[in-house]
Amino acid sequence: MEYREITLDETTLPQLLALSAAWEQELSCYGYHRNGPEEYEGKRIFAAVEDGRMIGYLMGHFTTVDYQAFNAAMPKGTRRFVMDEFYVNSAYRSRGVGGALFRFAEEAVRGEADYLDLGTATKDYKAILNFYMNRMGMEFWSARLYKKL
Repeated sequence: MEYREITLDETTLPQLLALSAAWEQELSCYGYHRNGPEEYEGKRIFAAVEDGRMIGYLMGHFTTVDYQAFNAAMPKGTRRFVMDEFYVNSAYRSRGVGGALFRFAEEAVRGEADYLDLGTATKDYKAILNFYMNRMGMEFWSARLYKKL
């Protein structure tokens, strides 16, 4: 398995689009719809690659907290790397691929950001909280909960 930062080109873009379509088909996240090519533009993209084929990706962007009210834990001027999407093909889960990809991206943006930031809409909240908090060392800061009436 190889982990690397990628650029968009005629080889990587179709693979990203295929992974995004597979993610949509899984119905594992509330409201997820496959990406179009434009959604990858201007993003940092990290990939897990096996035998020359992309089997997962983590995509994000940098932003700076521009006012204190955004988040009391992050003062104005704090640089964040916001993880927009993080997906590993279902056949490769529970093999350490996601953890290795996360750590690879974390090291790549270290020094450029003060925090990693992500939101998730997965239907398996127990598994995702275990992954991010217990395995990746993230902290729980907030949640948005819903109840249909």
